Amino acid sequence: QEFVTVLVRDPRIQKEDSWHSYIDYEIFIHTNSICFTRKTSCVRRRFREFVWLRQRLQSNAVLIQLPELPSKTPFFNMNNPHHVDHRRQGLQEFLEKILQDALLLSDSRLHLFLQTQLSPEDMEACVSGQTKYSVADAIHSFASLNRRFPIEDEERKKGKNDADSDSESSSSGLGPSDDSISCGCKASPASEES
Repeated sequence: QEFVTVLVRDPRIQKEDSWHSYIDYEIFIHTNSICFTRKTSCVRRRFREFVWLRQRLQSNAVLIQLPELPSKTPFFNMNNPHHVDHRRQGLQEFLEKILQDALLLSDSRLHLFLQTQLSPEDMEACVSGQTKYSVADAIHSFASLNRRFPIEDEERKKGKNDADSDSESSSSGLGPSDDSISCGCKASPASEES
């Protein structure tokens, strides 16, 4: 039976400049669904990218009532763990509902959002054929850039011959890391979810 596991976790404050900061969230996907190019992936996205995704999905699937994102409150405090976790939970619920809809799963923007770090502008360009690379190329390219977990890279530097025998298995317990993507993500999908 097909499954798609999505976790939104590890909120981090990022500095844009000396006056502006934002929080981004790690999105971890593990699936056996034929809809996905990669079976395991991990990216970081901020709230306004979720807003963009919802708008794009809604414009392409007019008859579907999309789930709501957590409300953007003027009183949101990124230093308040309760506020941040409430938003994280809302973003996860949003993605869980979207990933249950076959029509939405056919939207290339959703796959680029979940499996690459392309900006919204670059995702639009890719989907509309204005780039030299296809959607699948973009996902494979991102995967190859982030193929190994950081500890495996260190092992390979220390001694390529010694590390070859076990550098292909990840610490996730999911077997070979052929489809595993790092980007500094935690190896275990259930590591510290509440």
